Amino acid sequence: MTARHLLRSTSGATAAEFGLLLPLFLVLLFAVIDGGRFVWEANEAEKATQVGARVAIVTDPLSSGLRDEDYAGKVVGGTTLAPGDLIPAAALGSVKCTSTGCTCETATCPSSLGTFNTTVFTDVIVKRMKQMYPSIKAENVVVRYKGSGFGIAEASGGGGGGTEQMEISPLVTVTLTGVQFRPLTTFTLKSITMPDFATTLTAEDASGSISN
Repeated sequence: MTARHLLRSTSGATAAEFGLLLPLFLVLLFAVIDGGRFVWEANEAEKATQVGARVAIVTDPLSSGLRDEDYAGKVVGGTTLAPGDLIPAAALGSVKCTSTGCTCETATCPSSLGTFNTTVFTDVIVKRMKQMYPSIKAENVVVRYKGSGFGIAEASGGGGGGTEQMEISPLVTVTLTGVQFRPLTTFTLKSITMPDFATTLTAEDASGSISN
């Protein structure tokens, strides 16, 4: 075959076109798969926060100071709470609990945050969330307690009476943050940080270490 005939030959055109289009086709295919995977994992993460919040409101608070705080005699908004008074939302700002402990995020907080309940955090809340979304790590979970306007100030007080339940019934928010998603389009070499997921419920009995 002469050089002129070789240049005019079109017998390999289909293969050449296929070679050019194949990478684009694969990228589009992986993008569709990644889109489905992302939606699936986002749904798992959302369900995990719902389960985590449900567990958190029926088990011991992560900060013993929340359980032991006395509200009778406290001054909130210029008013001194008497035994039997409804505890206003302003009585509790925000207590933030992570895998390393609890801190006062926004005043007003309990006079002492007490001890951090590692068992409830790791072996109850996080463990239950991982059943819904196995990729969760303890450092991805944040639990916040905020005033709700519910709860009754008791004459004996939470700590003074030695009770295991809080006088206040705070809003409990469980947040899942910093979870990584690894798309196939990057050959899992580069991850994407998923948005935060959060669920808030009002505390119920908030006592014990078992939830159904």
